[in-house]
Order: sequence, then structure tokens, then C-alpha cells
Amino acid sequence: MHLLNLGILAHVDAGKTSLTERLLHSAGIIDEIGSVDAGSTQTDTLALERQRGITIKSAVVSFPVDDVTVNLIDTPGHPDFIAEVERVLGVLDGAVLVVSAVEGVQAQTRILLRTLRRLRIPTLVFVNKTDRRGARDTGVLRELTERLSAPVVPMGTVTGLGTREAAFHPAPVREDVLTEHDDDLLAAYVEGTLTPGRVRAALVAQTRRALVHPVYFGSAATGAGVPELVRGIKELLPAAEGDPEGPLSATVFKVERGPAGEKIAYARLFSGTLRVRDRVPCGDGEGRVTAIGVFDHGTDVRHESVPAGRIARLWGLTDIRVGDSLGAPRARHGHFFAPPTLETVVVPGPDTDRRSLHLALTQLAEQDPLIGLRHDEVRQETSVSLYGEVQKEVVQATLADEYGLHVSFRETTPLCVERPVGSGAAAEFIKKGVNPFLATVGLRVEPAPPGTGVTFALEVELGAMPYAFFKAVEDTVRATLGQGLHGWQVTDCAVTMTHSGYWPRQSHAHQGFDKSMSSTGYDFRGLTPLVLVEALRRAGTRVHEPMHRFRLEAPADTLGGLLPVLAAQRAVPRTTRTRGGRCVLEGAVPAARVHGLEQRIPGLTRGEGEWESAFDHYAPVAHGTVPERPRTDHNPLNRKEYLLNVTGRTGA
Repeated sequence: MHLLNLGILAHVDAGKTSLTERLLHSAGIIDEIGSVDAGSTQTDTLALERQRGITIKSAVVSFPVDDVTVNLIDTPGHPDFIAEVERVLGVLDGAVLVVSAVEGVQAQTRILLRTLRRLRIPTLVFVNKTDRRGARDTGVLRELTERLSAPVVPMGTVTGLGTREAAFHPAPVREDVLTEHDDDLLAAYVEGTLTPGRVRAALVAQTRRALVHPVYFGSAATGAGVPELVRGIKELLPAAEGDPEGPLSATVFKVERGPAGEKIAYARLFSGTLRVRDRVPCGDGEGRVTAIGVFDHGTDVRHESVPAGRIARLWGLTDIRVGDSLGAPRARHGHFFAPPTLETVVVPGPDTDRRSLHLALTQLAEQDPLIGLRHDEVRQETSVSLYGEVQKEVVQATLADEYGLHVSFRETTPLCVERPVGSGAAAEFIKKGVNPFLATVGLRVEPAPPGTGVTFALEVELGAMPYAFFKAVEDTVRATLGQGLHGWQVTDCAVTMTHSGYWPRQSHAHQGFDKSMSSTGYDFRGLTPLVLVEALRRAGTRVHEPMHRFRLEAPADTLGGLLPVLAAQRAVPRTTRTRGGRCVLEGAVPAARVHGLEQRIPGLTRGEGEWESAFDHYAPVAHGTVPERPRTDHNPLNRKEYLLNVTGRTGA
């Protein structure tokens, strides 16, 4: 039996979960179609999902289509939960992108299809809600082509558009889109020798190579167009590949907690076979699989083994994290979407135990690695990084419902970064000056091109001292750059080790190892932050704030009221154009101002404004005071305080 791991993706409220319900019903997995509004859907199992009517966590359910078993993964549509989508993309064989026939191409639609095309994931498009008033067909096709630059192939036409009688009628495929990617097909088209069979074969081949995207129209509510979509899923999307006899290679894309608090890992197997009681390398250690669940006909069935191509739930891997590989790691694509750009401090309620809160937040971060935690021991505060205000509300509700912990949040602030301005160098030598450590470390800090992160290089011989000491310096450099001169993470920075030195292991006759006369990793880990921050001081750093690119489409006669508000929020339109009676503005705006603008746009545009934004770049803070972030480390910027914390003394 063939396998297909299929993702369902969409902008929020396009009808993605409703389509999932319809697909399960058409396959006979469920007897009654669930309702998002009623909270009775198959894949939205969290109480919070049922209450809010949105998907928060990805969910897997299996159904058969003739001889093909489809593992369907329903993903969140709200941009605040884009991290869930990111983890799923790496395990898909194909995808269905759901677009509303009423709203058309929306902000998240653009982001998702661009990413699917970049990753070359074969994708079908389902234009949903053709039964709704205001539904469009040719207009949506035009938006897909013009706004997304996507080569789409309509698979039929719609009658009764905008009524409950709306129906989808398959039609012969247009050859012109297919000939753009196949010279032989173009020649046959010009000569008039194309046959329906050859056109169909070209459609299958080009869809599986993600060169074109077949488009189906229909309604998840009435079932129109769904049988045709199911046939397209079976015939046009590629089956899962993988050698069950090969070396084990799997990727964990989701981690959840069971009723007893145990970890359950969701993994896609790309090669090999995993069995109960197998010991497998995972993360930084090794784990033993105690149970395996495989998705089959809408349920999770316990199996003794799981082969390549399938998705499984795994028990027993206590140290597993999202993104970990089991066995041989696969090539990583990096992050598909932008990291969180906002941060807030979690404020425990009067009856909330801080230790219980810290444990609960740690468990939530395990399930979503793009939610970063930052604990300040001095102030006894925990900060959490976020994508938006909805995510903050979900974290608050999850803590209350699942852990019985009541919290509030301080005002959301942007997550800034620091970048070096120039070059700076510093060094400290063994037993010279006020260096209390048995280590010599010299470092030079220089700016690097945007997007390169942190690089570490050597100007000293690798054999000049034990490799473990070099590794201690590099690891400490990367950890220390988590907090720069203003407390923000330092990025796009090249660090070079210019000096090194150590005292070899010393011992005395009839005695053991003399620690006071021998260098250890502790010495290099202790000295490196002092040298690094001094080099940073001499180089100087500049704080950069996250900027979003925005697109605003609104009635042209509202432009006069919009521009002053945009200017007040430091939004800078770079292009302005009119189209009929509407104007389109595109530009950049600080991430900190996006939420406020989203709330004001409807009132300024009579409810007709369409706003979309996404993280684009970091820009130097140019207005007001430079934002500072409280430090959570031993503060190497204050030498006396640092040495007192690290060595218990303030000097040599």
C-alpha cells in the first residue's frame, strides 16, 4: 500500500479544518462532520482549540483513498502559530493549500505558498467556500497568478457560484501553462499532436516537481469539489519514499505530554525501521523506545515496529525535543519562517507557585522551540518570546487550564538585536595584571554581513593547547553573545581567537593532581566573557529593532486619514499605487507598532482595509532612547561583580 504524508495549510478561517472533516467523512472515517463553531472537529482536540475555534497545534489523522493511505496533518492558520507549520513542512510529501473564494489570497496565503514553492513541496490548491455570498472564481485565479506569481492549472469550472447549489465540474486541462516547463510538450502543442494522455502525464510530472499547482473549486460545507480533490491527491501527489531496510533516519516534528506527563514524540521515518525496545541516538544522548503508535483509518494503533515513510507516535524518549533526529540526521533547511520578534514578562498570580510556573513554561517551550524562555534569577522573572498577542492569550489560557496556574503579562516589547559597529580586540594573559584564571585568551570582534549569525575562527595554532580548551572558549563566546552591551543578543558578528595559552597538568611526587598549578576548562570558561565584552566595548554595538514589511489595500478616499496615522506609528510607505477606487501602500513598520495598527485600520477604512505584514529585517533604532534589556548572567560588564559571582573574589 502506498503512503502519502499530506499537509493542509491555509490562512486562518479559510476553512482548512472544515475541509479536513469533509475528507475524513468522505473516506468513511467519521460518521458525522464536526463543526469548528461547535467545537466538535476531529483534529482540534485541545479544549482551547474548541473554545476559540482555531487550530493551535498540528494534528495527524489517517484515511485511505483506494490503495493509498493518507496521513493528513492539519496545521494552524493563525500567524501566531507559524512555528507549528514550520515543523510540519519538513515531513510532508505533498500539501493542499486552502484559499477562501470570498477573501481570496490573504497574508498567510502568500507566506505559505512562497515557502511551499521554495521547498519544492508538491501542492494542490483548493478554493473553498464557493457556496458563500461574494464567492469568486476567476478573480481568485487572477490573484494566485498575479499576487503569488504561481503557475496554476484550473482543473474545472464552477456553476451556481455564491449559492448552496454551487458545483464543481472537471474540465480538460489547459496546455499553455504546462508547455512553459516542457519544450517537447510545446513542440507537440504547436504541431497539434498533443493527446489527452500526454497532457495528463505532463500534469502529473510537473505537479510532483512543484512546477505547477492544480486548482480545484468547491465547498467543505456542502462537499462540492471534494471528490475531485481526493482524486487529485491520489493521482497527482507523490507517494512517500524511503527504504525500510536502510539505516534509521527520522525527524521529530511534534512533542506532546500524555495523561501521566510522559513525553510523546511524533516522528516521520525517512529510512530504516524502528522497533519497540530499540535504543536510538536522539538529541545529545540516547533513548529507548517503549511503545509505538501508527496512524491508521482515523485511529492511533499500537505496533511493534514502524517502517520508512510512515508517521508514528513514540513513547520512552524522555530527552527528546522538537527538531531532533533519530539515527542519521537529514540535511537541515534552517528556519522556513521568521523567528519571534516580541517578548513579554510572565507575572505570576498571587497564589501561583513560581517553581511550578517555571516547570510549566519549560514544558511548553519543549513543545515549541521557537518560544524562547529567559529566566532572570536576580529579579525572579521569566520572559517568553512570542509571535503575537493571540499567542500570549493562548499561553495564558493553557497555563490556567492544563496546569492550574494563573498569570498575567507585562506589555509586549520588541525583541531587538545588537550588531558590532567596528572592530575591537582584547586579551588577558596568565599571571599578568589582574587575571585570576590560569588561561590566556585574546579575542577580536568584527562586524559580519547581515544574516551570517556568529562565526568563530582561530589565528593561533590548533595544536597550541588541548582542543577541549579551544572548545570551551568557542562555546563560551557563543553563550556570552546572547547578551551584548545593551543586554540583547549579538548577531552578525565574527569572533577570532588571537591569543591562547595554558599551564600543563602539574603534579607533585607522592601527590595527585595539583589544580592550583594546572589550567582547566573552568579557567577558559571563566576568562572568556571578560575578554569578549572588553573587545565588544572597543568595537561598539548598535541596537537594531525588528521591522515588518507591510501591504495595505484600502479605499482611495481614506488615504488622507491613513497617512498621518501611519506616520505617527513610524510606518514608512515605499510604494503607493491606485487600482480602480482602491490604493495599495507597501512599506516598512517597526514590529512594536504592528498590533496597534491592525486594531486601527478597520476604523480608518470603513472596515474595507486589508492589512498584511511579516518580519522583514532589523534596522538601527533611530528614535528615542536606546532600548536596554536587563542581564540574566553574571554580568561580565562589571568586572568586580562578575569575579565575585564566579570566583568568590573581586581580584587576582
